[in-house]
Amino acid sequence: MKVTVERAELLKSLSHVHRVVERRNTIPILANVLIRAERSKLAFKATDLDLEVIETIGAEVSPGGVTTVPAHMFYEIVRKLPEGTQIVLEASGDRAVLTIRAGRSRFTLQTLPESDFPDIAAGDMSHKFTIAAADLKRLIEKTQFAISTEETRYYLNGIYLHTVGTGKSVSLRAVATDGHRLAQVDLAAPAGANGMPGIIVPRKTVNEVQRLIDDVNGEVAVELSTAKIRFTLGTVVLTSKLIDGTFPEYGRVIPLGNNNGALRLTTARYYTPSGKSIQAKGIVPDIEVLQDVPEELKARTDTKGEASLRGHLKAEGDEQTGSQSYIPPDAKDDKALRMAVDLLRGSATNAAFPPDAKRAVPN
Repeated sequence: MKVTVERAELLKSLSHVHRVVERRNTIPILANVLIRAERSKLAFKATDLDLEVIETIGAEVSPGGVTTVPAHMFYEIVRKLPEGTQIVLEASGDRAVLTIRAGRSRFTLQTLPESDFPDIAAGDMSHKFTIAAADLKRLIEKTQFAISTEETRYYLNGIYLHTVGTGKSVSLRAVATDGHRLAQVDLAAPAGANGMPGIIVPRKTVNEVQRLIDDVNGEVAVELSTAKIRFTLGTVVLTSKLIDGTFPEYGRVIPLGNNNGALRLTTARYYTPSGKSIQAKGIVPDIEVLQDVPEELKARTDTKGEASLRGHLKAEGDEQTGSQSYIPPDAKDDKALRMAVDLLRGSATNAAFPPDAKRAVPN
């Protein structure tokens, strides 16, 4: 095998695939990236047995061949070569090495046989559709922050992707939660997505798609089954196993029955232990509950308003270690407000999965 390729193209491709490879592997072949050269094309493939990334670039190939080399070492060598360099990759069947030549530099990497390299992309996909890269990016960015990192509840370690609605009003919905916060985003379901099974896309896969999607301007092809999902993003094909689990019934924990259809909280009356307003830290409230501040407290404020109340605000006369809140005397019967305070204290219910689902819905 002999391949000539420009450094910038090679580096960009290796930067996409080498991230999949774990730094520590008990299986030697999983530390390698597979290199396949044929018909003026150079393809790279890397996997961790749960996620697989393949990227193909143009190159001068004469003759073709296939081998595997340590992914991170190969990437670091190419990264440190001068810009604009033409890189020559050579391998022969007689020696288990890959030679890298660039100008006066020469490197030799040990190889492993291609026959040992695993393939997780095999299998039929039951549903196929295309989605605008901007829409897919929006689904990820609006929900990714809520993905759980707690391994014991593995079914929360990803984004739950499914369709909702019937007829012409079908939506593609992404949901993520860590048990304390929940994010949900809807968009019009693309053609071919209707009837797809509900799937949980793992956190690592979500992170890789988010990185790759920045280089895509058009559409992303999505194929999925009950066990795998595949994204085609330009010259990159990413295939991943799905989380085998049941996502919780998240709809039960979204408060209903209010005049505005949601529980409304105010960050204006919640403070950090240092006494500074949450709003002063740049957190903008999505929802508000309007409550009047008594005249005796208004007299204590200056031009900064409620952010200067500091120690004057306590939760029913008992200062908490976490956020502090002020509850007007006439709010004792306000169930929505009482529940909001309990949620922020964390003393009564879990915001996403309360022990008693009925408590999460104010009467």
